[in-house]
Amino acid sequence: MAHWVDAMAVDAVKPGQCTVFESEIGPIAVVSVDGTIYAIEDRCSHDGGDLASGRCEGDQLVCPRHGARFCVRTGEALSPPAYEAIEVFPARVCKGRIQVDLGD
Repeated sequence: MAHWVDAMAVDAVKPGQCTVFESEIGPIAVVSVDGTIYAIEDRCSHDGGDLASGRCEGDQLVCPRHGARFCVRTGEALSPPAYEAIEVFPARVCKGRIQVDLGD
């Protein structure tokens, strides 16, 4: 079942930058790529550190510590030292606000 929560104003997310949303299940990184909003787990699957302070390069988020890359569309780990995907959450814009579906 969907559990949509209000995250932030849509204009808080600038293209090519991550903005962190502190949700009830932990931090979620929100990214805008080509006008589409993506919400991903803000935790590197390699060492558990945050991802949002890393670089956004197109649809990839680069971990600031060891350079692992993750696809913000799918959560797939694209380069070592990370091999496991991170969680991706459905996101939408409603009345100028970004909403994220935290699921059940």
